[in-house]
Amino acid sequence: MTNELTFVRKTGAGIADVFDDLAGLRIAVFRDYPYLYEGSLDYEKGYLQTYLRSDRSFLFAVYDGHEMVGATTCIPLEDETAEIRKPFEDAGFDIASVFYFGESILLPAYRGKGLGHRFFDEREAHARTFGQFALCCFCSVDRGKNHPLKPADHRPNDAFWLKRGYREEPALQSVMEWPDLGETASTPKKMIFWTKPITY
Repeated sequence: MTNELTFVRKTGAGIADVFDDLAGLRIAVFRDYPYLYEGSLDYEKGYLQTYLRSDRSFLFAVYDGHEMVGATTCIPLEDETAEIRKPFEDAGFDIASVFYFGESILLPAYRGKGLGHRFFDEREAHARTFGQFALCCFCSVDRGKNHPLKPADHRPNDAFWLKRGYREEPALQSVMEWPDLGETASTPKKMIFWTKPITY
């Protein structure tokens, strides 16, 4: 790790400029519990298309030299995929007023240095620039309490999210599919949403 971290911001189709870096970082970080993601470039290419099609999507990335070591994304909920929109639509939300926060990923060596807070600051600031959004949200995978691959020293991010002002909304749930480590077929995973009002 060097002393010179650099920061990159991309919006809409411009996110394609750093696609390979983002895909590699997602695959590396999401291999760990609780996502246990058996990543592939084909899956990543499909995932990224949603962000490229939205001119209001946003990526903030951290580089150490030429290596992307952290990244976070966000997008208006109405521009997201059906499985992300559905819980809010079913609950009667005006999805045009909600901003969805995607991944927030850092390589282990760069954690604990305030970058997680920076990621939320950047996404919340981006959502506020439009002046129309009332709520921001993200979702996290629910692996249950006794998953066989849960490390003994695993610390969930709940306390950090609560400190940031987010609240878990068990009534807002979705299902996403991806292959677990060692698998070739995608299987469904329960996702639970967290929300926070956007202040101006």
